[in-house]
Amino acid sequence: MKKADIGMIGMAVMGENLSMNMERHGYTVAVYDVWDGVVDKFMDGRGKGKNFIPTHSFEELIDNLEKPRVVMMMIRAGSPVDETIDKLLPILDKGDIIIDGGNSHFPDTQRRCKKVEDAGMLYIGTGVSGGAEGAFIGPSMMPGGSHTAWERVKPILQDICAKVDDGTPCCDWVGEDGAGHFVKMVHNGIEYGDMQLICEAYQIMRDVLGMTADEMHEVFADWNKGELDSYLISITADILTRKDEDGSPLVDKILDTAGQKGTGKWTGITALDEGVALTLIGEAVFARCLSAIKEERVAASKVIKGHTTPFAGDKAQFIADLKNALYASKIVSYAQGYNLMRSAAKTYNWNLNYGGIALMWRGGCIIRSVFLGKIKEAFDKNPDITNLMLDDYFKTALENAEESWRRVCAAGMLAGVPMPAMTSALSYFDGYRCERLPANLLQAQRDYFGAHTYERIDAERGKFFHTDWNNGEVGDTASTQYNV
Repeated sequence: MKKADIGMIGMAVMGENLSMNMERHGYTVAVYDVWDGVVDKFMDGRGKGKNFIPTHSFEELIDNLEKPRVVMMMIRAGSPVDETIDKLLPILDKGDIIIDGGNSHFPDTQRRCKKVEDAGMLYIGTGVSGGAEGAFIGPSMMPGGSHTAWERVKPILQDICAKVDDGTPCCDWVGEDGAGHFVKMVHNGIEYGDMQLICEAYQIMRDVLGMTADEMHEVFADWNKGELDSYLISITADILTRKDEDGSPLVDKILDTAGQKGTGKWTGITALDEGVALTLIGEAVFARCLSAIKEERVAASKVIKGHTTPFAGDKAQFIADLKNALYASKIVSYAQGYNLMRSAAKTYNWNLNYGGIALMWRGGCIIRSVFLGKIKEAFDKNPDITNLMLDDYFKTALENAEESWRRVCAAGMLAGVPMPAMTSALSYFDGYRCERLPANLLQAQRDYFGAHTYERIDAERGKFFHTDWNNGEVGDTASTQYNV
């Protein structure tokens, strides 16, 4: 009996669709799920008559795999992954490969990679983006971990992943241990930012310009033909056309409380750990947190009445401004995300291919867009560029959009519409290009109350000074220097 090329653990929507994708590309897949009946239901349905081997235990799964064995887990992140690894290690042989395709936190993947390698097996943590549809027709995949395993799994993963126009696969080796899941985490953080920016544009059109869902659909559909061409803009245009049973826009019937699974939060926490200004993605995460307190917001709306200034300008011109503001903010978001990847690469000794990452995101994933092609071009021209905003294309785009950006942010604030992502992006743009920030006063304050010392503009960097601001009342001993 022919054995399977790969085993799949977890036959929920992602595992099932990836398995279908693999089988369609000529691979035999052994399938297993810990829940009774799941495998049999699949084999009686979508898997019937196809090259799948149903299994009903870990041991049966492993027995039905070609050596060296490749086992892929598509299960919930966290303890289920550790529990599954513990069950697999005793029944695998040296050189067998475990792949975690879930949204695991990259420190967990680092730990698991070492554990599996110490046991003589190989481990890959791969980000998989594209949702259920992407898993079936071709996702973006970001593998990292045991490099020795890459050549064994490369044909399978590159066969099933999305391809860009020239056929290049949206899947390539990212780096050691947790690098793949780290890049997927940043992808998800950027996804949070993209979605929040689109929602802010939507709210401006709805609440400031008074546009209908059909009118907004026309705008988003038009935007999707130019530099904003992307999956998220496309589905936004589609969402705005869907009607409820009574003929009203379905989007208006959806409760305004956003969910999240944690990857955006992880991105923000990692940025704080790395000391990277990831302001837009951070605001996108907090915007979801604020949306979650629906009852509290409703109560507050009856108590706190703010002053607002209605919009009285040219509607068509403002929509053009809004497009520019959205694009400029998007540039900032990606620039910050790439800064985080660059910082973490130094911390964890990863050799990340930043242009290659943009190419992996160019197709299949949730943030896929023509915009990513420009990022690839920027890193092709200068692999060591310190910030994407310094690239000629993006610098020119930001300068051309600046006046529109400021008009939109001002109009939103005057109208009392929250715009945390767009305004934080503009503030970062201003702060990054500001030669002299007010942190000199901040350092004076720190030295005043905590004797934390400061550097001077007329002395070399690294030389610290302390001033006795209280004229000797609390002594003149300075604190030691450290940064958290």
